[in-house]
Amino acid sequence: MSAIGERPMESEAIIRAEGLAKTFKVLRKKTGPLAGLRTLFSTDYREVRAVADVSFAVAPGELVGYLGPNGAGKSTTIKMLTGILVPSGGRVVVDGLAPHRERARNSRNIGVVFGQRSQLVYDLPPRDTFELLRKMYTVPRARHEANLARFTRLLALDEILDRPVRLLSLGERMRCELVASLLHEPRIIYLDEPTIGLDPVAKETMRAFIRELNRERGTTILLTTHDLTDIEKLCKRVIIIDKGTVIYDGTLAEIKRRYGRRRTITFSLLDGAGGPDGGLDPERLAGEFAAIGDGTTVERREDGALAVGFDPQRVAVPDLTRHIVTRYPVADLTVEEADIEAIIREIYGAGGLEVADGPDNP
Repeated sequence: MSAIGERPMESEAIIRAEGLAKTFKVLRKKTGPLAGLRTLFSTDYREVRAVADVSFAVAPGELVGYLGPNGAGKSTTIKMLTGILVPSGGRVVVDGLAPHRERARNSRNIGVVFGQRSQLVYDLPPRDTFELLRKMYTVPRARHEANLARFTRLLALDEILDRPVRLLSLGERMRCELVASLLHEPRIIYLDEPTIGLDPVAKETMRAFIRELNRERGTTILLTTHDLTDIEKLCKRVIIIDKGTVIYDGTLAEIKRRYGRRRTITFSLLDGAGGPDGGLDPERLAGEFAAIGDGTTVERREDGALAVGFDPQRVAVPDLTRHIVTRYPVADLTVEEADIEAIIREIYGAGGLEVADGPDNP
């Protein structure tokens, strides 16, 4: 694990995973005549390791992004933290409990939202499911009603609480899923792709609610998502997992500083300047800017603007912008930092990242 940033001490952690591993046995499929029947009665299995060696600690009240490509082991980790799956190796402790051994007690401390699975009863309105959950968790009615009223206001649920779930849009259903996971006031909530498939307005509503929940109630949140805007708007710390192993654990700011060195200057010319295509050939410009510093790239965007990519450690931003504005009739110019999506995409494409050496990183 990376030594970047301060990690909670073991005694302070509300979630702690140490060398966590999970291996599944998968039946080998037969081929040839009667393949289906032979596979059905076969005892020939192969082992697939979904999580190899995951260690991290989360302090009470932290909001942590848990990232990784498809198949990296994110959902498997969440299922071990919730007690749904039994680890094949390692140790996991959540709020002082071993989740798979004490599932009933653990379930009272946690809430879970799986973006592609529902805990709402399909033919009933959300209010009925909420009442059923109140009885399951033995939540006093007054406290339940107070929480429901607050969540209804924050998530604008007034018009949908008494409508059957099958008639709700995806965004409406996801808001109700979040409420269903929170009405018993869990100390920890796991959000696995909570904004998947939502429109921009619904996503922003969910993000605002998650942010307030963490800030005002101090709820510990572990968030997995492929929408990296969620991470940028909600999380200061990220854990990146790849091939079942943690490859980065640190602040979002640090990963941007260390791995998002490339910046982009985007500029457009005044109307009519230089002819119909602006008179600017990206290849010629790349050669021209190479004289200022190595590694400069130029591409034309769909709107006709030119995007100049560069490494600020090789090319000084003032030198590059000065060259552009003095040589060309510039109508607009912006300097953009690398966004987290581009950084993570580059990390995945390279098959991982180099983890910093340090006292906690043998």
